[in-house]
Amino acid sequence: MPIDASRLHREAVVADTHNDLLMAVTVRPPGQWADYFRARWLPQLRTGGVNVQVLPVFSGWDHETDGALKRTLRMIEAAHRLAEGNADAVALCRDAAEIEAALAEGRIALVLALESCTGIGSDVELFATLYRLGVRVASLTHMGRTAFADGSGEDATGGRLTAAGVAAVAEMHRLGMLLDVSHLGAGGVEHVLELGHGPVIATHSSARALRDHHRNLTDAQLRGIAATGGVVCVNFFASFLHETEHTVDKIVDHIEHIAGVAGIDHVGLGPDFLKEVDADLTPPWSDGMEVEGLDVHACVPGLEGPAGLPLVTEALLRRGFTEEDTAKALGGNVLALLRRVLG
Repeated sequence: MPIDASRLHREAVVADTHNDLLMAVTVRPPGQWADYFRARWLPQLRTGGVNVQVLPVFSGWDHETDGALKRTLRMIEAAHRLAEGNADAVALCRDAAEIEAALAEGRIALVLALESCTGIGSDVELFATLYRLGVRVASLTHMGRTAFADGSGEDATGGRLTAAGVAAVAEMHRLGMLLDVSHLGAGGVEHVLELGHGPVIATHSSARALRDHHRNLTDAQLRGIAATGGVVCVNFFASFLHETEHTVDKIVDHIEHIAGVAGIDHVGLGPDFLKEVDADLTPPWSDGMEVEGLDVHACVPGLEGPAGLPLVTEALLRRGFTEEDTAKALGGNVLALLRRVLG
């Protein structure tokens, strides 16, 4: 008897490890943050069956340190306020017990993730401050360079972690903060894996063997991340999947490849839904935003936002994934990793 995709999607834990919705929230006045989230994003998360939502706190390489720190704190405050204002539906979680409680209560577990450390500068001690504020996942850089490391856009430098970056990784491990290697340059990923401080995650990266872009991970990197006990979460950004073919089957191709190389226990979903966020951030007279010449509006049809996530379940089952393996890829693996690292 065929597996009921709708039932499986409802019963599985669905974890999205990268949705930049806080960027859209914080362009509005603070008094609107909670209501905007409830009106615009909560229905999409519910329709998509999302149970665990990692919320990036983004500052790019082109933000000055002081401005980036203010931006970081504003986004963290927004996360707290939207959680407090929607306490019936979501919970900002700091450890595994709080995640489990939120899931048991039918609420969406929100986990804060620092995307790039521009606001920290080289002050490693500020990881402890951000940890106190609820941040539980962090990446060291974005496309460019920080005091800790080079992003993948700087791969030609061959840069590894700086001394401050090595100290940052050790401090994150001490705190119980999960290190995210998405956006980290190739030399930095190699360096992190050599340090061997425990599981790492790639919150929104796909397979370089299928799409040769520096934001994707090589097979050697996939195996290295799996060896830490970590998880690689597939990015749905259309241009990172294939040059021209933007379909849900291409997403499944990347999931299948990562599972084949790293093991089914080491793959998850990191959609990186950009279209709606960009629409909120881009002035109406603008032609939109590009990333290295790639159109952020290029989406997989039906997966412009989280409401379309059941399409992934259907596609995995059509491809021949078992019910157990589909549930692992949808979020079971990420939940297991969060349980292990956050304690």
